[in-house]
Amino acid sequence: MTTHARRHLIAGNWATLILPIAEDDSIDFDKLGAEIDALIAAGVDGIYSNGTAGEFHNQTEAEYDRIQNMLASRCRTAGMPFVIGACQPDPIVTLNRLRRAVIHKPQAIQVILPDWWPVTNLEAIDFLTRVSDAAEGIPLILYNPPHAKRVLSPVELAEVCGPCPSVVGIKLADGDDIWYAQARAHLAEFSLFVPGHHLATGMKKGVAAGAFSNVACLSPRGAQAWTELMHTDIDAAVEIEGRICAFMDHHIVPFRRDQGYSNAALDKLLCAIGNWTPIGTRLRWPYRFIDEGNAGELRFIAETMLPELFS
Repeated sequence: MTTHARRHLIAGNWATLILPIAEDDSIDFDKLGAEIDALIAAGVDGIYSNGTAGEFHNQTEAEYDRIQNMLASRCRTAGMPFVIGACQPDPIVTLNRLRRAVIHKPQAIQVILPDWWPVTNLEAIDFLTRVSDAAEGIPLILYNPPHAKRVLSPVELAEVCGPCPSVVGIKLADGDDIWYAQARAHLAEFSLFVPGHHLATGMKKGVAAGAFSNVACLSPRGAQAWTELMHTDIDAAVEIEGRICAFMDHHIVPFRRDQGYSNAALDKLLCAIGNWTPIGTRLRWPYRFIDEGNAGELRFIAETMLPELFS
């Protein structure tokens, strides 16, 4: 997939904003500001808000506005690109969040398809058409993760996103060689953001533009250095990816597979392991979180297996 074929050049290593949750279930906005400053200092390609790790599904509208105001003001002052998530399972809430996000003029706005009752392809096109109109020319990123009610194939994504010119990128799970061949055939005009721990493979196959990255949860500086390595020594980056995946498979995924923790819980654990900002592992009620006491031993393992991310 050639860069000039894409609708937009948005790409690279994007770090997610993770909510620091206090014991009384409030958002600790002082820690949130410190987290944004740490990500800016890490020199990531961009910061995005209100993904799954940002617990977009579990915050009030006043909290939503305060989070976006804080992100936009600090990033604008620092010259840091940012993307705002207007994600919400309720399409009317999504539309209202998006209209309020537009005033910040982010590089893009991320949305999900309505998620209480799965939409058909025609309904998805209607939804994306209306949010495109409301976005006032700001590019859109469609977030279609593995836990969505409908996970669209590359052919379906092309059918849904193709008629909506404001949709310039898609955050999605990758797959096997057949999936990559379909992505090359049907999604060449979109910036595709694959899972962070698969980014080197996605880049080597000529499909991925970047990642809204779980690796940046572990180490934003390390994830940025690894992403930059992909442009100069892709084979070395693929070798590092193999060790990243081994760490995830053996030490992180079991918390979800065997104990039922959410992806947001895993991302917060990664952040605690990386120890680059003190946000803790607590999720907002009613969701269970992983005890932060696990982070110390896992930090030693991560630093041993992945020294490139922590140097």
